[in-house]
Amino acid sequence: MENQRKVIFAFRGDPLCFIHVLLNGIDLNERGQEGLIIIEGEAVTLVPEMSKPGHFLSSLYQKAKNLGILHAACKACSIKLKVDKEIEKEGIPLIGDMSGHPSMGSFIEKGYQIITF
Repeated sequence: MENQRKVIFAFRGDPLCFIHVLLNGIDLNERGQEGLIIIEGEAVTLVPEMSKPGHFLSSLYQKAKNLGILHAACKACSIKLKVDKEIEKEGIPLIGDMSGHPSMGSFIEKGYQIITF
């Protein structure tokens, strides 16, 4: 199979959309296709909620976190939406090599296929 390195850029802050980000990231990882997740845009606001044990996405979030596929969150969006400290507390790096935002181009240069949600 060609290009088995995939990275999912998740922008939407809708938990019912983000469940598919987590499910697909985990599935890609289990199939040996890496399945990294970059949390972007309003989706960064989901991290503090998903990290709570009672949240309906908590178990999937923890599984993705334990697999190491929650690669990073957008630095600019996390700061703007005031969740940067909570994301860092979760151990998710904040990256922003493109005017404060994660660069898709840098992933493409490393051979990743980009998937957006």
